[in-house]
Amino acid sequence: MTRAAGPGPTAGMGNVLSDEKKQQVLALGRLGWPLRRIETETGVRRETSSAYLRAAGVAVRPARGWGHAKPAKETIPDPLADSNPAKEAIPDSAWPGASRSPAASACEVHRDVIEEALGRGRNAKAIYQDLVVLHGFAARYSSVLRFVQKLRGTRVLEAHPIIETPPGEEAQVDYGEGPMVRDASTGKYRRTRLFVMTLGYSRKSVRLLTWRSSAKTWCELHELSYRRLGGAPRIVVLDNLKEGVLAPDVYDPAVNPLYRDMLTHYGAVALPCRVRHPDRKGKVESGIGHTQRTALKGLRFETLEDAQRHLDQWDTRWADTRIHGTTKRQVAAMFTEEKPHLLPLPLERFCYYRYGKRTVHLDGHVEIDGAYYSAPPGTIGHVLLVQWDERRVRMLRAETGELLREHVPQMRGRHRTHDADKPKKTPATTEQLLARTRAAGKRIGAVAAEIHRRDGETGVRRVVGLLGLVKKHGHFAVDDACAMALEVGVPTYRFIRQFVERKSGPQVALKQIDPLIRDLTHYRDLIARMTQEPE
Repeated sequence: MTRAAGPGPTAGMGNVLSDEKKQQVLALGRLGWPLRRIETETGVRRETSSAYLRAAGVAVRPARGWGHAKPAKETIPDPLADSNPAKEAIPDSAWPGASRSPAASACEVHRDVIEEALGRGRNAKAIYQDLVVLHGFAARYSSVLRFVQKLRGTRVLEAHPIIETPPGEEAQVDYGEGPMVRDASTGKYRRTRLFVMTLGYSRKSVRLLTWRSSAKTWCELHELSYRRLGGAPRIVVLDNLKEGVLAPDVYDPAVNPLYRDMLTHYGAVALPCRVRHPDRKGKVESGIGHTQRTALKGLRFETLEDAQRHLDQWDTRWADTRIHGTTKRQVAAMFTEEKPHLLPLPLERFCYYRYGKRTVHLDGHVEIDGAYYSAPPGTIGHVLLVQWDERRVRMLRAETGELLREHVPQMRGRHRTHDADKPKKTPATTEQLLARTRAAGKRIGAVAAEIHRRDGETGVRRVVGLLGLVKKHGHFAVDDACAMALEVGVPTYRFIRQFVERKSGPQVALKQIDPLIRDLTHYRDLIARMTQEPE
C-alpha cells in the first residue's frame, strides 16, 4: 500500500508515523500533554510530535516554558472524533509517573518554624529532626534539605583526606565548645566544654560535657568513654593540648605522665598530631561540628545533667542510627563489628596521683605536702620527678623515669628515711654531740642515742634541742624528764620539753619583809593590852 504524500509534516520530516501512532500523538496533544511526556508515553521524539501537532492545528507548549508551568485546562475539539465535545483535560497528577509541583513542598506549612531555626543557626539535619519529634513531620529529610537550600543557598564543602583504620585500632579525641548551661553557684548561663571520642573504623562517638578541664579530668573523660564503649582502642590520636602533651614535637613529643600512665593502664598509646595539622584527626573534628550544629546549636539547659541527658538521647536516636556519609553504612551496625576488636577493660580503674618536680635538700630529703622523704645517696641538689597519692610517694629519675625510692605517706612535719639512705657510720661531729649528752646525764644520753638511732641525721637537731633544755632548766630537771620518757616509752624531744616546762612552771615566793607587814612587837603589845585585866 502506497501512502499519499501531501503537504504537511511528511514533507519536511525524516520520520513518518503510522496512522495508529499519529492518532495517539494527536489525541494526547489535544489533552494538553507536554511534548516531553508524550515522548515518554509513546516513544516518539519531541520534534516529530511537535511537527504533527502543528500540522493538525494543536497548540504546542513553547520550549522555554517546559518544566515551569502547566498549560491551562481547556477543552479541544477533536475533528476525528464524534460530534460530542471532547472531555476535559486530565491533570498531570492523575497520570502515573507525574511529579509534584516544586512549589508544593511538604515543608511549606512549617516555613515559620524552619526560618526561626535557621535564625538560631540550626542546620537542615537538625531542623528535620526537630520537625519529626515536635511536629510529626512525615516527609523525608531530602524535602527539608531542598527547602532550606532555597532559603539560604547551598554550602560549599572543603575536601579532606580519608584515613582508613582497622576495627579497634584507633580513636580520635578532642575538646569543643559545649552548650550554655546555667551555673547553680551564680545563677547565670555559662559555656561548657564538649569532649568527643570517635572510633576510626565505625565513627561511633562518645560525647560528654564538663564545666572545666585539667589533666585528671581529661583522663577521667577517657575512662568514662572506654566504659561506655565497652573496650579501649590501641591508639589515641589527640591534639597538642596541655592536658595530654607537655612539649609538642614531631618525632618525640613529651606526653603528660598522668595521661601516659592512664593509657598504659588500658593498653593504649598516645599519638599526638603535628602542630597546626588537625586534619589527622578529621573524624573527631567532624563529629564535634556535627554535634554542635545539629544537637546543640541554639539550645540552652538549666543543669549539666539535663544537657548530658539530651545529648545521650540524641546520640542513641539519631547519631548512631544515621547512614554515615563516607562509609555509606549505619554507624551502629559498624560499631557492632568493631566492638569485639577493642581491648578488654581492666578490672580496676586507674589510680590517679599528683606529680611534680622536687630538688633534693642538703639533708638528703625532698619536701612533699609538708612532709620529708629521703632520696638515694648522691642526689643532693638534683631535680627528681615525684608522684604521690594517699597510698605511696614515688621518686623517679628525671632523665629516664627510673624508680628510685618509694615511701609511705607521712604527716606534715614528719620525716621518712629509707634504711639504705642512712649513713653507714656516724659523723665525728655527731659522735661528739652524743658524748656531750652522756656527760650531761645517763638518761639524757640514753634518750639522745634513741633519737639518733630512730631518726638518723635528721634527729641531730632534736639532740641539739635536748642540750638546750639542759642549759635552760638544769641537768637534774632534764634527766628526770628523760627518765619519765624512757619509762612510758616516748623518748622524744617534744615529750621531754613539754614535761620540763610544765614541772618548772611559775611558783609563788613568800617574802619576809614587806611594807604591808608590821613588826611583830606591834602585834605582841596589842595582844597584851587586849588580855590585860582592868584595874
